[in-house]
Amino acid sequence: MAKILFVMTGADQWTLADGTKHPTGYWAEEAVAPYVALKAAGHEITVATPGGAVPPVDSASLSPDVNGGPENAARVRGVTETAAEFHAPVALSDVTLDDYDAVHVPGGHGPMEDLAVNADSGRILALAVRSGKPVSVVCHGPAALLAAVTEDGTHAYAGYRITAFTNEEEKLAGNADKAKWLLQDRLTEAGLTVRAGDPFAPHVEVDRNVITGQNPASSGPLAEELLNQLG
Repeated sequence: MAKILFVMTGADQWTLADGTKHPTGYWAEEAVAPYVALKAAGHEITVATPGGAVPPVDSASLSPDVNGGPENAARVRGVTETAAEFHAPVALSDVTLDDYDAVHVPGGHGPMEDLAVNADSGRILALAVRSGKPVSVVCHGPAALLAAVTEDGTHAYAGYRITAFTNEEEKLAGNADKAKWLLQDRLTEAGLTVRAGDPFAPHVEVDRNVITGQNPASSGPLAEELLNQLG
């Protein structure tokens, strides 16, 4: 049995370029698909957030439209409501990476609000990539990688090949013109190589111990690759 740390957002609002707040949180499928797969394989999960706040689920991610219909939407909602780990998080500042075998970061716009600038999350993710432990990150979750700066000021993930929610997907979702910044641009500026697949289609990149998924549809394949790396 492995112990997996889920680094999750505590933000329920995303600040747009004009200063207005957009309701957000974590995107349900991106936490639920890995959670279900890892638990089914017998692994243990701990959720950590800034300040130990209960991670808020983005209500838009619970609709039938984005979950393939009412039946799967009800299943996903059920996991978000009943998974004890999602409702009893620890504070990121209290996390010791040595206690865990892998790290997973779900997306949603929430990480762009808090994890992108959170020093504790950045510390954990920088240590994780250097340790060789599997790091899986999906959709807007790679915003958390922006805070992973080492002691000498270099970026811990610079030179890694990843994928993430793309500029094109942000435009198609109607958010690109509203955002303060776009994730693909920021990751590229930080020295990461962002590979883009077709919009909203499953796409996973694996570079050494770093596993990334482009969008919600990539959550299941990403979970499979994480299980492969855990052995």
